[in-house]
Amino acid sequence: MTLATFEVIRILAFSAIAAITSLVISPYLINFLYKIKFWKKEARLKAISGEIASVFHSLHKVRETTVPRGGGIMIWTSVAIVAALFWALSFVPNPWWMKLLDFMSRKETWLPMFTLIVGSLVGLFDDVLTVYGGGKYIGGGLSFWRRMAIVSAIGLIGGLWFYYKLDWVTMHIPLIYNFPSGIDIYIGWFYVPLFVIVMLAAWAGGVIDGLDGLAGGTFSAIFGAFAVIAFVQGKTDLATFCAIICGTLFAFLWFNIPPARFYMGETGILGLTSTMTVVAFLTDSIVVLPIIAGLLVLETGSVIIQLLSKKFRKKKIWQSTPIHHHLEAIGWTPCQITMRFWLIGIVLASLGAAIKLLG
Repeated sequence: MTLATFEVIRILAFSAIAAITSLVISPYLINFLYKIKFWKKEARLKAISGEIASVFHSLHKVRETTVPRGGGIMIWTSVAIVAALFWALSFVPNPWWMKLLDFMSRKETWLPMFTLIVGSLVGLFDDVLTVYGGGKYIGGGLSFWRRMAIVSAIGLIGGLWFYYKLDWVTMHIPLIYNFPSGIDIYIGWFYVPLFVIVMLAAWAGGVIDGLDGLAGGTFSAIFGAFAVIAFVQGKTDLATFCAIICGTLFAFLWFNIPPARFYMGETGILGLTSTMTVVAFLTDSIVVLPIIAGLLVLETGSVIIQLLSKKFRKKKIWQSTPIHHHLEAIGWTPCQITMRFWLIGIVLASLGAAIKLLG
């Protein structure tokens, strides 16, 4: 067996192990979340602009107050359990190949794992405040500006780590005219604010968590694309890490497809978006991230355009945003929206990965 074959087997096997772990954990988590009634006490009444969100409220007032948040707990705890288990097994002297199963390495996976855990815990704190602190206004829990400050702080720490510890000062631009393999542009200290900007933009894309199964399928495609990119780059530990996240998301979808038994919540969204940012920088894929995560761009863009239209044109473009709520309002069923968005997400993730690998 060649080393490359072994690495492929390891990646696929770990993804399956993570999925099985998540499937085992989920029923206990779901029962616990229902037992403590971990859902909003009132559905969101106001939009980010401050006006009454009547369309959203009419579509989701029942589900938001009967289905628990916090499903993202299953994602990051499963990743942590699998990582801890195989790290511990790496100390077993025999058989010798057990050491090869440990995918936690300082160069590739320490930082994304740290980001996943920290981001998820901050998100969990926000979910707790949302459930037990009211939650009538957009996001609930922590205020928008406080959450933005926390995400910025996480991005600042990550940017400083990449710039000072890893000495990353360039950004790869693929498929430049006369340079088929692309070019590396020196950006120096701007690497730090760029990291913060991308982290904030990724977090804003979390608005995609609005329909049963939508976020889970979208992030599965994104992390699947990064697993392929990392593997081709020879970063097999990072590829394994991304595949493990995919495995947990597949299990998450088992309980999140319509009708959802739980929602991802901020603990899932903040953990996944911040980790996605770190992985994009580790694979030098920032330029293609808007393609790989194209659905997040679409969702965030629809909100921004709607806000600008209401401010300057004094009227809406869509009945409700993000755009999946508009599609609901005009008659698309949630299943139609989710499955069509999945297909778009897979195509965009594949296209972004292909462009990166061509470069």
